[in-house]
Parts: sequence; structure tokens; C-alpha cells
Amino acid sequence: MRISVIGCGYLGAVHAASMASLGHEVVGLDVDEAKIDALRAGRAPFYEPGLPELLAAVGTDRLTWTTDPAHTAGARVHFVCVGTPQMRGEFRADLQYVEAALAAIRPYLAPGDVVVGKSTVPVGTAERIAAELEPTGATLIWNPEFLREGFAVDDTLHPDRIVYGLPTVDGVTTPAGEAARALLDAVYATPLAEGIPLVVTDYATAQLVKVAANSFLATKISFVNAMAELCEATGADVTALADAIGHDVRIGRKFLNAGLGFGGGCLPKDIRAFMARAGELGVSDALRFLQEVDAVNMRRRVRMVDLAREVCDGSIVGRRVAVLGAAFKPNSDDIRDSPALSVAAQMQLQGAHVTVTDPQAITNARTKWSDLRFADTPEAAARDADVVLLATEWTQYRDLDPHALGQVVAHRRMLDGRNVLDPAVWRAAGWTYRGMGRP
Repeated sequence: MRISVIGCGYLGAVHAASMASLGHEVVGLDVDEAKIDALRAGRAPFYEPGLPELLAAVGTDRLTWTTDPAHTAGARVHFVCVGTPQMRGEFRADLQYVEAALAAIRPYLAPGDVVVGKSTVPVGTAERIAAELEPTGATLIWNPEFLREGFAVDDTLHPDRIVYGLPTVDGVTTPAGEAARALLDAVYATPLAEGIPLVVTDYATAQLVKVAANSFLATKISFVNAMAELCEATGADVTALADAIGHDVRIGRKFLNAGLGFGGGCLPKDIRAFMARAGELGVSDALRFLQEVDAVNMRRRVRMVDLAREVCDGSIVGRRVAVLGAAFKPNSDDIRDSPALSVAAQMQLQGAHVTVTDPQAITNARTKWSDLRFADTPEAAARDADVVLLATEWTQYRDLDPHALGQVVAHRRMLDGRNVLDPAVWRAAGWTYRGMGRP
């Protein structure tokens, strides 16, 4: 089938390449010429494990990239994969890129085409878009994405669930909706044949699924970080606490890792947009707990700066600080709302001399945080450091040799912002070790 993918960022580029690998003829559309030029050359414009290999395997026979919306003409299915960032100065989602994407392809839509919304939008957006598409004869399906950066290729080709939001009347899918579903079933024939669960529902529910899932994950992270605050006050160990309660199958151990908290381009802005939309719908009390989820998350960054001050005898002014990590999570070069860079910038503002390193995100970090110093390796960043902060849990940082690193620092002080190091090993090597919520 010929399909188009509008928006070639993290979501769109991976989706386009993955759909081509399934045998479809795909055209990827984006307004960023540099991004399109990179993709045409077979280069991923961002770091995502597996994507360069997928681009090379697919080649150019079934996958093309363009900045011209006219090239989407003739596609039967059009995936909208653009970003919905937080509105500047507000909690609401900024839908300008969704609107621009739809405006770009609208002249080339034909009756019977299917527009598939994958962007994360406030509930009620799909209903409005569907009405706007009626004159074209195209039908809208809302098909939220659940990608994890660093695992996006596998999550696209082998998702843990697929959700369709279809047009309904009195709870019954319309004939146009059934026809659209048949087309999308054909696009997803391979994963559906693998037995991937398919949830078919209405527009409102499909839109809520994504933000509800992200809100639950954010709540789980902030819950364990709230427990970390209590552990610090009582001398308890939050890691052992998480292990113990995680054995309960109703709770589970995943996302119960205390530390610097969450960041990135999804969880922070999605829970804020969810709160804003609840307020518009008159049910703000239902999501009031997300205010504390957000507040707990932001407090962890302040707490890390406080820990640095504590181990540096009460002041970080003039101290050399090495920050291991710039990306908001490992296996990514995404620095959006990065806890690592937020802490680094706070320390710099408070008088510390900060050097940041990261295996993949230094180029992006330099662009946004030009006042910080950067180094290519953890050893270079830690040279003559008074304190070292592990802020992003890259495997190479988890596997550092405390004896070797101890040879280059001025003082052996380790702040484990992700609670991934073995305190006994580091203390045995002569380091002062401090975790978050650990004795």
C-alpha cells in the first residue's frame, strides 16, 4: 500500500522506515530540509538504536523523503506524526504543527483515504479534525503511539498493543469507519498476525489512552521519589523498599526507580496538557494529583543540587563538578527537559564550574546550553573534579571502574542520581557515595 508519514522526527522517521520494512511504499514529509536531506542520504537525523540499520535495509526503493506535500497524493493512508509541545507560558499543548500538517495534505486527499492521527493531542481534538476532513471524503482514525526512545524501532514493529479510535454514532462504528479500519488493518497486517492485542474504541477513548498511560507512569515514578524523600528523613533505603513492594504483582517493579525523575518530550508536557484539558472540561479536580506528581519530579532536581552542596562541605561555589549524562535517558540524544542538564545549569548558576559529558547528546546540549563546558569522555569530564554526578544511566557510566576514575578526580565524591551504582563497591574504592533516598 502507498502511505505517507507527515512529520519525520523521532516518531515519524521511525514509523516511515518501519512501514517500508513491512513492504509498503512510503513517502515521508517534513518541512525541515536538513532533516530530509539526512534521511535521503540514509542518515538518521537523531540517535535512535536500530534506525540507521533499518534505513540501510529498506533503501530507497520503497521509502522516499520530501518537503513537497504534493508527493503525498495517491497515498491511501496518511499518518500524522508531528510534535505537540507545551504551549509557551502555559500548560496547554501547542497544536500548530498538527494544524499545519493537516493543511499541507488536505488538497491531496481523496475520498476513501484514511488520515491516521498518531500525535498526542488533548481529548476532543480528533472529533474536530474529523469534522474538518469531511469535505475531502477522507476518514480519520486515532491511533496513538506508545514508543520508548531508545526502543522505538522494536516498539513500532512489535508493539505491546495497537489502539484504533474510530468514528461512531450512538456507540456504533460508522460504515466509513469500518472501511477505514480495513485499510489500517492492512497496513498493520504483520504485527496483527503476530497476535498483538488490538483495542478498537471511539475517538475520545483513543485520545485518552496515551495521556492516561503517561500520567500513570509519571505518577509511579513520582511516587517512588516521594518515598525517597521519606527514606532520606528516616534512614531507610528506597531501593530495597522498591524491590520489596515491586514483588507485588499489582504494583510491579518497573518504573519504581528513585532518582532525578523523568524528563524528555513526552511525560512532562503530556501530564501538564492533561491537567489543562481537564480544567477546560470542568473536571480539574480529577487530575489535581498530577500537580503533586509534577512538583515531586521537579523537587528531585533541587535535591541533587542540595546533595552536591552537602558533600562539598556546604558550598559548591568554585567547586569543579562533573556531570555524567546530558540526554534525558540513556540510548537517546534527546535533551528536552533533561533532568541532567537542568541540574548542571542550576549548579553553574550557583557558582560551580560544571563539565558535562554524554555519549550521544553533547552536540544537542551545546546548542542549548552554551554556558556549560563539555567533555567527550567521563574521565575528561571528571579530571580534577570535586564531585561527580551520575545523571543519565548510560551503561558505560554504570560500568565505570571506581579505582580508575578515582585517579583523575580531586576528591572522590560520587552522587548517584539514578541509584544504579553499587554503594559498597564505590565506598570500598575510597569514594564518598550518596544516592537519592539511600542511607
